[in-house]
Amino acid sequence: MQTVRLGKTEIVTNKNAFGALPIQRISDEEAVRLLRKAYENGMTFFDTARWYSDSEHKVGLAFEGMREKIFIATKTGAKDADGFWKDLETSLTELKTDYIDLYQFHNPAFCPRPGDESGLYDAALQAKEQGKIRHIGITNHRLTVAHEAIDSGLYETLQFPFCYLATEKDIELVEKCKAADMGFIAMKALSGGLITNSAAAYAYLAQYDNVLPIWGVQRETELDEFLSYIGNPPVMTEEIEALIRKDREELLGEFCRGCGYCMPCPVGIEINTCARMSLLLRRSPSAGHLSPEGQEMMMKIEKCLHCNQCKGKCPYGLDTPTLLEKNLEDYKNVLAGKVQV
Repeated sequence: MQTVRLGKTEIVTNKNAFGALPIQRISDEEAVRLLRKAYENGMTFFDTARWYSDSEHKVGLAFEGMREKIFIATKTGAKDADGFWKDLETSLTELKTDYIDLYQFHNPAFCPRPGDESGLYDAALQAKEQGKIRHIGITNHRLTVAHEAIDSGLYETLQFPFCYLATEKDIELVEKCKAADMGFIAMKALSGGLITNSAAAYAYLAQYDNVLPIWGVQRETELDEFLSYIGNPPVMTEEIEALIRKDREELLGEFCRGCGYCMPCPVGIEINTCARMSLLLRRSPSAGHLSPEGQEMMMKIEKCLHCNQCKGKCPYGLDTPTLLEKNLEDYKNVLAGKVQV
């Protein structure tokens, strides 16, 4: 069994973390069943957030009465100290616990520091002194904020997108965290669903002994895949290397990661799906995307105001309106049978 130590936190857990964002889409009963099955088969680190609707509630239902057996990480998207305390108390109530192992600032546009105008970091320190949180982390999609967080020495963990589509700049972050003895938690380990071979994804991340991947789980079949890797971890082979090279050739560059930070759209375009529809059609079953509901979703692109709000909010600097137009053109060609998928 492969384990990871999250830097100075000294948290040691199986190299399979349960990403609890998707369980907001299933019933309480199904979520509790999946969460407990994950624990019973070796998973001990569970990551959720205030922004994930009822995800914290479901984690709380699953693990009430067995708190010391697992690690819970959650997040606050608060902008100030008042919001921080409101989020923290809500999280503690929903999670049915009196402490959180890892409390993370959720993708802030800046790096919270002691004494700054937001008061966020000072609030986190106070919460830590009170025993309500044990470790302070930060999540982000911006390289500049991530580097600032590492350089500051204020944070015990960084959660950042990392998978086999990583650039040299992403790998530099991983290595920099290791040198600083700072935990690195890999979100988007399957690149928002664009990576369809979880064994290849695992084998790539296994090369980095300081990286803890978070796997978003909604279905039991998905969970079973990751649980199978606990006893039989995938390793890098020539076949997997070839698959990764092929995917990198296809996917590296100007593509939407599906993070959703461009949302909401003033005219209701589901940007984080529509802006990567061309890839989704070719890398996952296309029937659902081509359904009447899928068509209705895509045709909303024609109502784009070109306000550029999405472009301004994209942490990857994508020209989102242009990307949407290209995906719609391709989608129409697929519908018309001019392009096969």
